[in-house]
Amino acid sequence: MLLAHDRRHEREDAVGHGDVEVRALALGVAMLVLVPNVSSSGVLSESDFKKVEAIKPLFQNLMGDLVQTSKRSDISSGDVDCVMSTIRELLQISDELSSYEYLITIEKEVTDFGENSPVKGVVKFAIEKSNTILAEERKRLVQLSDRCSRFPLAFGKTQQALQFIDTTTNLLNSIQVRL
Repeated sequence: MLLAHDRRHEREDAVGHGDVEVRALALGVAMLVLVPNVSSSGVLSESDFKKVEAIKPLFQNLMGDLVQTSKRSDISSGDVDCVMSTIRELLQISDELSSYEYLITIEKEVTDFGENSPVKGVVKFAIEKSNTILAEERKRLVQLSDRCSRFPLAFGKTQQALQFIDTTTNLLNSIQVRL
């Protein structure tokens, strides 16, 4: 029992859970910035707004599940390592996507919302870059999933992360084709 407690403490030292939860929320927020301000400009439809809004709870649930799994004392160290790596990969995505937040929200300062609006170009650019980031991160998660395939619990968690990436990418692609 003491060994399990020590292992859990080491995990918390490696990636502070408070930091993980804050950064996890950051990805959800980064994804949601596509919606609140842009939808008022007419660049995104109300339907797009609702689709993107649904990303946040999916991400929060995934990260919450990963963090809780990483705290379990009844799983192998291999499972723990893979789950923590999955968390780190998702945090990397969060960091990279957050760099586009300003580009997406710049439209607050732009008043021209016509068909040739620069806002539309900025949103399109931000979505393209977000999709590029998601595609690269997906490749890394696939590699991680392959490395974790001998740990059933962790393998399942990496598959959930891949599903989240695919869902987000599909959603952004459905918006991008209309821009």
